[in-house]
Amino acid sequence: MADKKTMEKYADLALRTGVNLQDNQALMINAPIEGADFTRIVARKAYEMGAKDVHINWSDDELTLLKYENAPDEVIGHFPEWKVKLHDMYAEDGAAVLSIRSTNPDLLKEIDSARVAMANKASAQAMKNFRQYTMNDRITWSIISIPTGDWAQKIFPGKAREDAVESLWDAIVKIVRVDRDDPVAAWDEHNKTLETAREILNRKKYQKLVFKAPGTDLEIGLPDGHIWKGGLAVSEQGTPFNPNMPTEEVFSLPHKYGVNGTVASTKPLNYGGNLIDGFTLTFKDGQVVDYQAEQGEETLKHLLDTDEGARRLGEVALVPHESPVSQSGLIFYNTLYDENASCHIALGKAYPTNLEGGAGMDNNQLDQHGVNDSLTHVDFMIGSEKLDIDGILEDGTTEAVFRNGTWALDVKGG
Repeated sequence: MADKKTMEKYADLALRTGVNLQDNQALMINAPIEGADFTRIVARKAYEMGAKDVHINWSDDELTLLKYENAPDEVIGHFPEWKVKLHDMYAEDGAAVLSIRSTNPDLLKEIDSARVAMANKASAQAMKNFRQYTMNDRITWSIISIPTGDWAQKIFPGKAREDAVESLWDAIVKIVRVDRDDPVAAWDEHNKTLETAREILNRKKYQKLVFKAPGTDLEIGLPDGHIWKGGLAVSEQGTPFNPNMPTEEVFSLPHKYGVNGTVASTKPLNYGGNLIDGFTLTFKDGQVVDYQAEQGEETLKHLLDTDEGARRLGEVALVPHESPVSQSGLIFYNTLYDENASCHIALGKAYPTNLEGGAGMDNNQLDQHGVNDSLTHVDFMIGSEKLDIDGILEDGTTEAVFRNGTWALDVKGG
């Protein structure tokens, strides 16, 4: 366990820089029961900052597993209406939402992947309205992680549970800059760096990006009016916040019909309590037409079969190989962390805010602009020190964007 001072600093960072909690605002926290001590610190600090209400949605890996092992399909495939109403109520009230994701990557490895897919689809369908609040930045929201025993031992398999948790705390604290004297100021500086990178890309207005690496030869078309984002976001109310902590990416949306070629994953993907690893996807006119995986191929199939949009891309993100997450040398088996070690793309729904005027468009208008829609949004990692990316400009000129896994553009100099 991290010392109390460190947890206090982390909680403060999550509230001030993560969700940017405002006076008289409600806060909803999604948290693992194993992280109760830290969650209580967050709740106390939230009230001290003027929160009018703090609601905790607790989760427990052991209870989740018991349900999958014993509940009938009609229960697994049903998402309770009261949960939908609870989330919608807080969203309509303008609450901030802080999610602490620390699930055991191997939790459901013995469970039939069809049952997991059934539950994921039911949840996605039921929570579609709530997701509009987060994906369109109508409210402030943020995702962080804290160590839990099973997750820590997956990353550090040779260590005793307590030692593994301590090692994971050490890694997280450094990566999210909580080890700095003033983590909030450190994040302000970091956000400025990401802002410079996204401003350069927005000026470029690339028509396409071409990714080349071992196993990867992929062309990603970008819609007219696409916007690169990264780091700091701004809610509809004008409140700045950081959706992901850590974050090292700048990201935009691919044209849903403009992706062609083959891409190979470079890190394991933890999806629904199962790992998918060593997989490749082949795209034609934006759609996955072939796939294979060394591990978790059946789980990958269920992901791709979620709906029509699950076979198309909703995000493309650029992350230099020298990011703090990458330089830790660890595989986290946690998308929040692993995606910030590596360039990545996402199957499924695109963020409408990545298109000029997109937040105000209906589904038909978004489709006409090449914006993908789906019940799912799943990031997977494709970057490494061997990745090269070229950008194709409006006049057809090609220029280097990444070489050997890092920026070829002068994002630091602006």
